[in-house]
Amino acid sequence: MSDKILQIAIDGPVAAGKGTVARLVAERLGITYIDTGAMYRTAALLAKRAGVDWVDEGGVAGLVDKVGLVLRQPQGEEKDGRLVTVIANGEDVSWKIRTEEASRGSSAVAKLAKVREVLVKKQQIMAKTQSVVMEGRDITFRVLPKAYLKIYLTASPEERAKRRHKELLMRGENVTYETVLEDLKRRDNQDVGRKVDPLQVVKGAWVLDTTGMTIEGVVEKIVQRVRGL
Repeated sequence: MSDKILQIAIDGPVAAGKGTVARLVAERLGITYIDTGAMYRTAALLAKRAGVDWVDEGGVAGLVDKVGLVLRQPQGEEKDGRLVTVIANGEDVSWKIRTEEASRGSSAVAKLAKVREVLVKKQQIMAKTQSVVMEGRDITFRVLPKAYLKIYLTASPEERAKRRHKELLMRGENVTYETVLEDLKRRDNQDVGRKVDPLQVVKGAWVLDTTGMTIEGVVEKIVQRVRGL
C-alpha cells in the first residue's frame, strides 16, 4: 500500500451489505468511511420537509446545493448502532433518513441529473484530501473513476431481502419479507434502468458476491486484497 491518498470505491445494489462492509474496512485500514446513499436520503428528507416534490429537479438540487452536510464516524453517544453520523445544517439526521419513506425518496431524487451533479461534487471534495472507503451506486465510474480499488459488492435478491427485512424489524418497522423483496427488486430495476448513471459493473472492478458469506469474511477478504495490492 502507498502512503498517498487511498480511494476504495464500492458499488452494488441495495442491501448488498455495502454500508457495514465499507465502514468495517475503513476501520481496519484507519481511513474515512463515506456513505453516499445517506446523502441522497438526506436530499429526500430535506425535500419532504420543504414541501418540494421528489421529482422537482431544480427544487431538490437547490436544497442540496445550499445544505451544510457533514458525514463522520459516530462519536460518543452517537455510537447507537448507526453506520455513520449525518449532520444536515447542524441537525443530526442519522436515524431520520433510515426510514422506508426516505429510502423510496432517495431512489426518486437519485434519478435527477442536477441533484446527482451537486452531490457528486460534494463527494469528490470529501475524497480529495483524505483516504476513503466510499460506497454507493456510481462511485466506481462517476465519483472516483481513478480509485485505487473498485469493488462491485452484490448478493442474491433473496439474501439481500432477508438482510433488509431483519434490519427493519430490529428498528421496529412492521413490514413483511415479501414486501421488502418486492421493493428491493423494484429499486434494482430503477437503479439499473435509470438514464443518469445507471448501476453497472465497470471494467476492472472486482465483483464480490457475498451470498452465504459472513460480514467478517467479506471484510477480511477486502482488507487482504488491499494490503496485497
